[in-house]
Amino acid sequence: MATIHVDIVSAEGQIFSGEAAMVFAPAAMGEIGIAPRHAPLLTTLKPGEVRVQLPGGEEQLFFVGGGAIEVQPHVVTVLADTALRAKDIDEAAAIQAKQRAEEALRDRGTQIELAEAQAELARAVAQLKALEKLRKIRQ
Repeated sequence: MATIHVDIVSAEGQIFSGEAAMVFAPAAMGEIGIAPRHAPLLTTLKPGEVRVQLPGGEEQLFFVGGGAIEVQPHVVTVLADTALRAKDIDEAAAIQAKQRAEEALRDRGTQIELAEAQAELARAVAQLKALEKLRKIRQ
């Protein structure tokens, strides 16, 4: 089975490095699937879940808060603003962040405050979706 090398890194350090059969990522224009020997690609990422399908069929889930992804035929590099293994997401903190962002959107502050609240809301919702998907996989 052909594989592709995957590196997921953030400012905090490397989160994952290894071989994969397939990678799925939340690109700016929609989710992309990357198989071995994929055409070169460089695009931005929106907050969401990166799924790494290992050669044995197991899937590992990661949350990224945005960033960029570079795809070469034998290497995928995810350069994330923030990145966490899905199992390390603090659900209570994500729920609180979602509530804070929703309150800020209701308060109708400045344009900058609204943009920050929208970004925080997108990150929190993406984290909660990653947790939900992880729970389904474990069942």
